[in-house]
Amino acid sequence: MKIVVVSDTHMPRMAKKLPDRLLWELRDADAIIHAGDWTQLSVYEELAAYAPTIGVAGNNDGAGIIKQFGLRKQLEYEGHRIGIVHGHGTGKRLNTENRALDTFIGMGMDVIIFGHSHIPLKRQAGSVLLFNPGSPTDKRRQPRYSFGIMKLNPGFLKADHVYYDDKD
Repeated sequence: MKIVVVSDTHMPRMAKKLPDRLLWELRDADAIIHAGDWTQLSVYEELAAYAPTIGVAGNNDGAGIIKQFGLRKQLEYEGHRIGIVHGHGTGKRLNTENRALDTFIGMGMDVIIFGHSHIPLKRQAGSVLLFNPGSPTDKRRQPRYSFGIMKLNPGFLKADHVYYDDKD
C-alpha cells in the first residue's frame, strides 16, 4: 500500500496549485494523509480526486476545516496504527515533535504523522516512528520543498521524504 503524506499546504497563499512533483506521486496513491494547515477545503477536494484522503486541521485552518477533520485522528492500515495531529500548541515550534508524541501517549501507535514546523523529520522514538513530511508548498527556511511516501504491508512499514526544488 502506498500512502502519500503531506502537511502545511497553506493554499492558495503559498501556492496556487499542488506541485507537479506531488501530483506525479498522487497518480498511484492508495491513500493520502494531510497533517493540517490546508487553509482551503479545495485542497481536500483536489487530493480526494486521486485517492481517499484523511487529515486533521491545523492552526491556520478555519472553523469549517476543523469541523470536517478534527484536531487528531487514529487509523489503521495494513495492521499499522497511525496517529495524525498537526502539532501546534503552546511553546516554541521546536516543541512540535514532543507535542505530537504526547498527543498519543499510551495509545500504541506505530507511526505519528505531524506537521506545523515545516521541517521534514523521520525519527524513531522508542517503538514509534515520528514522521513530519515538511511542506510541498512552503519550505520556509528549509533548503527544499518536501512531502512523504509511506509504503506498508502487514509487518512492513517504510516512510521516506521526497525533496524537490520547484513548487510549480
